Amino acid sequence: METRNIFENISCLDHRYSLSEKEVFAKLSEYISEEASVRSCAKAEAALVKAHLDIRGQLSKEIESQLDEAAKNINPEEVYAEEEKTQHNIRALVNVMKTKVPSDLAPLVHLGATSVDILDTALSMRMRDVTQNVVLPELKDLEKALCTIAQRDCSTPQVGRTHGQHAIPITFGWSIAEFVSRLGKSILRIEELSNQLKGKLAGPVGSYNGPSMIVKDPEDLEKRYLSFLGLEPSEYSNQLVEPEYLLRLLLEFNVAFGVIANLADDLRNLQRSEIGEVFEYFSSTQVGSSTMPQKRNPWNSEHVKSLWKAMCPRVITFYMDQISEHQRDLTNSASQRFIADYTAGFTMAVARMKKVVSGLQADKENMLKNLLGAGGKVKGGVLAEPAYILLGEAGVSDGHEVIRKITLEAEKSGKTFFEVLKTHTDAYSKITAQLEKLGVEDPANFFENPANYCGLAAKKSKRLAEKYLKLMENN
Repeated sequence: METRNIFENISCLDHRYSLSEKEVFAKLSEYISEEASVRSCAKAEAALVKAHLDIRGQLSKEIESQLDEAAKNINPEEVYAEEEKTQHNIRALVNVMKTKVPSDLAPLVHLGATSVDILDTALSMRMRDVTQNVVLPELKDLEKALCTIAQRDCSTPQVGRTHGQHAIPITFGWSIAEFVSRLGKSILRIEELSNQLKGKLAGPVGSYNGPSMIVKDPEDLEKRYLSFLGLEPSEYSNQLVEPEYLLRLLLEFNVAFGVIANLADDLRNLQRSEIGEVFEYFSSTQVGSSTMPQKRNPWNSEHVKSLWKAMCPRVITFYMDQISEHQRDLTNSASQRFIADYTAGFTMAVARMKKVVSGLQADKENMLKNLLGAGGKVKGGVLAEPAYILLGEAGVSDGHEVIRKITLEAEKSGKTFFEVLKTHTDAYSKITAQLEKLGVEDPANFFENPANYCGLAAKKSKRLAEKYLKLMENN
């Protein structure tokens, strides 16, 4: 077969990313390359011949093997050459396939089928297989790496952030547990949806006209055909399989992609010079900037977000492919071919994010430094919330206002929130009494360290990590 220098390819997926993500690209190629597309259609044609023979009671292991071998060794270049004559891709495949099977079986190739009986069935088969054999393993590896961090850093104190501002204390494990939970649910849904993809053998308008000329029970023939491919028939088909099966899978891909892009963005921001709370692995030969030798840019996280920006809008096309005029038109013919590009871009982003997370480390010292200095102009001000809540529990109706004034006093004096709080003996004693009721260790000095106020962050981080690790191993 003629080969092309990869740098002559137009899609960046086929040169830049085929090199940077070689292993993943090779796995994807096995299922969603053009060669894989042609061979999956040949496999569907072989399954149809098997179904015809099976219903007649004439299918043997030897014949099955011959048909499988013919489909496996179909030459895409030969099919494309035939298409130059026929100007029809499936008719070209059928013509080539007839020359590859035993002559007495040739009349059964494509018998009773329309093109989309083969195309939609083969697409479902490819998307099921690439999802289960490539996409899901990459996603699960990423999820497990996130679970490891959520467990490892479940108690590592960190300042929480809302609206880009310091909020109240959390732990780094808790900030990662968010993505463990969000991505974990999406992974389980992708797995479920990949098992729901359907095929068909129902003819040009889906009403089994052609198959009814061959067998008494066309639906039985359809079930036999699809069983050889590990699929079930669509409940309703016109010329197309109902598009929503595939659409839902692709939409869930995009849900997972959004979660991963959100993670990438958070990690990128935590690497800002003025924050410096996490750092990616940086090799000894790696260059961060072409002109500033000292820089270590978070380019991997940025790369993931950039891929999401390129791929996410394609969801609009997936929605548009829901619509086909009456029983069938060809307006999804070209657009549907780009599903492979989307799947590849998504999976490569997952693989890149996996590398980031696998080498990710928390700068615990800087996290603690940022937490201790958090609170705007009031050092320790992130503990204003528990102070006012405890006052409220003690029966002080204007606790919020009492604490607000204490923060203003601390800001004006330059003292810490804790130092000023202690001078307000009535409020401080009531707060301390409430902490004693809760069984808090060393209640008198609770407000000295913001890390004391992390709620259930550590406990829930660990629990979520354990839950999703178990789910990833069992599915």
